[in-house]
Amino acid sequence: MIRSIKALTASSYISMLFLGVASTLIGAAARNINLSPFEIGVLLTVQNIGFMLAVWIAGALSDNHEKPRILTVGSLILGFSFLTFYLSDIFWVNLIIMLMIGAGAGVYEGVTDAMLLDMHSTRQNLHININHFFVTFGSILITTYLIFLQMSWRVALTQSAVVVLLLAIFFIIARLAIRHTQQEDYAQRLRILSRQRLVVALFIATALVVGVELASSGILTTYLMDMRGFTQVTSKLGLLTFLVGIAAGRLFVGFFTRRSQITQYLLGMFALAGLFFAILYYVDLGVWTYLSIFLAGLSMSALLPLMITLAGLVYPDMSGTVIGTIKVAIPLGGILVPLLMSVVSKWASLQAAIAIFPLALWLACFLLWVTFRRTPALNMPH
Repeated sequence: MIRSIKALTASSYISMLFLGVASTLIGAAARNINLSPFEIGVLLTVQNIGFMLAVWIAGALSDNHEKPRILTVGSLILGFSFLTFYLSDIFWVNLIIMLMIGAGAGVYEGVTDAMLLDMHSTRQNLHININHFFVTFGSILITTYLIFLQMSWRVALTQSAVVVLLLAIFFIIARLAIRHTQQEDYAQRLRILSRQRLVVALFIATALVVGVELASSGILTTYLMDMRGFTQVTSKLGLLTFLVGIAAGRLFVGFFTRRSQITQYLLGMFALAGLFFAILYYVDLGVWTYLSIFLAGLSMSALLPLMITLAGLVYPDMSGTVIGTIKVAIPLGGILVPLLMSVVSKWASLQAAIAIFPLALWLACFLLWVTFRRTPALNMPH
């Protein structure tokens, strides 16, 4: 029986690394599997549906059940899904497996942050930022593994499955006490949270920032090649620079942010992110473009972890439910913002479509600013 906080913290980080692998799998391996654009779109949509349902359910369950037990289920689902993905060429079979990959990743997303908040009474923001650093690191790892090293995607997925199944064994023997600080059932907790303007604002802001991150990741190489004269190789290096900026920022902000100052950091970083995205997409900096790409990733890096930390600290008695509820906005934003960008680019231009990025970030900043002003008592301990 394992009760070590250090071991459980490390297992959370490793889980999120494989969440990053799962979220980038289709983008990294699509050419190797010979997927058509239609198949890619359908697979990603189904993955997001699985993720959305799992993060909601797992977050709700984590307030009243042992979190390692829930993570065991998520690990088993994700591990076996990795093992079986595209062993068969039957598309509908792989569609079901992709739904399960999304569900396994959703369990990790819905439980690990709440578990870290339960285990750590200080530096919670640091641990959650590191947790999400590993998501980005997993995305960088699978992209580098498959694209630059030209390794077999099947070997990479099998190796990932083995590690995830080992995580399942670890979570089976791990123990973490359940907080018994509130007795409301899930419906009551959800009704309470739905009346909180802070939760609504964080939900909308999460959808906007995640949508901008995913849409920008998807369009960045095309933008760099079409409008800045980059090549195939240099545009991919630009995408990696963006991901490295996000990873570095999550570590940097995590180390230096005090939880009593989270609201100020959020507003400042949202404002800066909008500015740096506007510079990236509307100012031709020539050889300095890589720097603007890095700063754009850096400025938005900690926005999601900071919002998750804020929600968990303000509602400690139902941290799993509130975090799971807010994280439902992750797949919603990942669908709606890229869709809006696609529609605008079709009927106007790419230059008009990418204006969505800084505008969305500034909109989230304004929404949170208004909410913080109207909610002065945020229950933020020093």
